[in-house]
Amino acid sequence: MELYKHQNIKIYNSLSGEKDNFKSINEGYIGMYVCGPTVYSNVHLGNVRTFMSFDVIFRYLKHLGYKVRYVRNITDAGHLENDADAGEDKITKKARLEEIEPMEVVQRYTVDFHNILNTFNFLPPSIEPTATGHIIEQIELIKTIIDNGFGYEVNGSVYFDVHKYNETNNYGILSKRKLEDLIHNTRALDGQSDKKNPQDFALWKKAEPTHIMRWPSPWSDGFPGWHLECTAMSTKYLGDHFDIHGGGMDLKFPHHECEIAQNQAALGKSPVNYWMHANMLELNGQRMSKSTGNTVNPDELLSGNNAFFSKAYTPSVIRFFVAQSSYRSILDLTDDGLLASEKGYNRLMEGVSQLDHLKTSKTSTLNIDAWKQKCYDAMNDDFNTPIAIANLFEGVKYINQIKEGTETISAQDLETFKATINAFVFDILGLKNDKAAAGTGTDKLAGAVQLLIKLRQEARINKDFALSDQIRDELAEAGIQLNDGREGTTFSTN
Repeated sequence: MELYKHQNIKIYNSLSGEKDNFKSINEGYIGMYVCGPTVYSNVHLGNVRTFMSFDVIFRYLKHLGYKVRYVRNITDAGHLENDADAGEDKITKKARLEEIEPMEVVQRYTVDFHNILNTFNFLPPSIEPTATGHIIEQIELIKTIIDNGFGYEVNGSVYFDVHKYNETNNYGILSKRKLEDLIHNTRALDGQSDKKNPQDFALWKKAEPTHIMRWPSPWSDGFPGWHLECTAMSTKYLGDHFDIHGGGMDLKFPHHECEIAQNQAALGKSPVNYWMHANMLELNGQRMSKSTGNTVNPDELLSGNNAFFSKAYTPSVIRFFVAQSSYRSILDLTDDGLLASEKGYNRLMEGVSQLDHLKTSKTSTLNIDAWKQKCYDAMNDDFNTPIAIANLFEGVKYINQIKEGTETISAQDLETFKATINAFVFDILGLKNDKAAAGTGTDKLAGAVQLLIKLRQEARINKDFALSDQIRDELAEAGIQLNDGREGTTFSTN
């Protein structure tokens, strides 16, 4: 269904600094590029948060009926230490330290990246290109930039002339920085002596004799600049001008700023209509850092084998936790926050499990169509997952009211209600029902609790309220909450 024709999406555009009405370049089709990982280590939890945000955006756009070509790259060469133009390649450095081939490093951590994302129930992108698979495209792009007067070669390396570009364009249009300020704040650094100006950035670097990863080019045996890779891959698969470019907030400058400059210099147009940036993930109120030990990786969070959290958390609880915050907000990962999210997730899943047991009436006292549109309105407002979740909990309240008989729902409205909740919980937010996935263990637990509920009911009939309260209280201590309603007693787990 082409639901997008009936929904008005607003996206916070880093380029304009405002929420802009979204209109795709080609009706019904969306091109979206997101900067992927540099595969020299296990995927960082902060990166998982960024990719999770864009996974939900991808899911929602697909749900609306758009045909989305989602391109997320793998950087497997050319990303130097400290995101600089000098120093050692991150992948080469890892290979040297571990005494293995660079492509062994790439393979190991690409597999880890995919395994982690699969664990968190990510949809795969439409295309996942690698930097090393597009060396020819990058060389051709550099040739065009040089021919257009915005690149220059020195001693086998090629640099982008930022000052020449800024004469007719705006270097800083995305990050809102001014070149004059960058000049004032730039100190001379080692390895920049070949550049006309310190602000210029590498398009191609001549490889030092010890540099393992190298390719022949018209200028030298070397490797492409990090910024160039994304320009080459995004335009190859999405065209010179496409709809959405995403990534982490830390990529806005210089990486994305340089992408705009490269595209403008080579093709004469700005590459993207909507630039989207996901914010940072903190751990207990502080920036994650390996040097300070304030860090936890996804496996440690999932297993509980870490010094920060009281227990292990399931992938869906972590997804739910992330979705309770806007992708543009700094997210603070804490044990209290995850525990609260786990309770909320369990409550949501308990509500979902009751959908098939609701009784219908001839008429509805609930306005399901208005509630449904509120769910869409939340996502249409820059993919506001916290408000969407609040609306889903309003739906859970409706479920309880229908069970208790204080509200009624017609058969037709019930079908709409069920379809909407299932679509938002599973298809858009990407959650799974971990309890249902647990299989027979959950079934056995349910059977045991139902037996205790029956014994408690008998105790209440016999006015043995001490035993009744004891059963309720001891189940509560075990994390099982009894809920007494007009149609009997149900239970949920915390």
